[in-house]
Amino acid sequence: MPQAKIVSEQELKRALAVVAARRFAERDRLALLMTHWAGLRVCEVAALTRDRVLGSDGSVLDEVLLAPDGTKGSKGRVVYINSKLKKEIAAYLKRHPSPRPDDPVLLSQKANRKRRGFSANTLCQLINGIYKEAGIKGASSHSGRRGFITQLSNAGIGVKVIMELAGHRQLGTTQRYIEVTPDQKRKAVEVLTALSRT
Repeated sequence: MPQAKIVSEQELKRALAVVAARRFAERDRLALLMTHWAGLRVCEVAALTRDRVLGSDGSVLDEVLLAPDGTKGSKGRVVYINSKLKKEIAAYLKRHPSPRPDDPVLLSQKANRKRRGFSANTLCQLINGIYKEAGIKGASSHSGRRGFITQLSNAGIGVKVIMELAGHRQLGTTQRYIEVTPDQKRKAVEVLTALSRT
């Protein structure tokens, strides 16, 4: 099975333009950005509750503890939220408050007493539909996560740190996510030219 396409910055902008025209634009935008800017799996986005992301003062936390029942392998982990994503989450929750702190961050339009949020499967379909509507072939709900990991690698972040941020148990898993391009290879060998004294 081929890996999910890594979405370029231009393609992400295109996907967000599609989202902006949707009925639940703010919710769908946040779902997409949580995969791209925090590297969250779709099951983690679906399971994320308001009491996990908000501190006692109502502000969005820098570090979010994911519950074991909402993660792959049922092993809780800490996710670090960057400043851009914190602003997105705060703005969304301000415009879409809930009296129930254990409500999902992303409420489904079909919310009822039993189920207030998305299942991982329905959120996966939602994100896949956004990419399809934007005409981005090969992209899937895993594209944001794969792009998050690859961008960190391209920025020179050590693979061990990336492994921790991704919540992987094996280094090899993280390495399989990272896409290497011919341009990166060319730049890598040119480093030797800069270092050479002969």
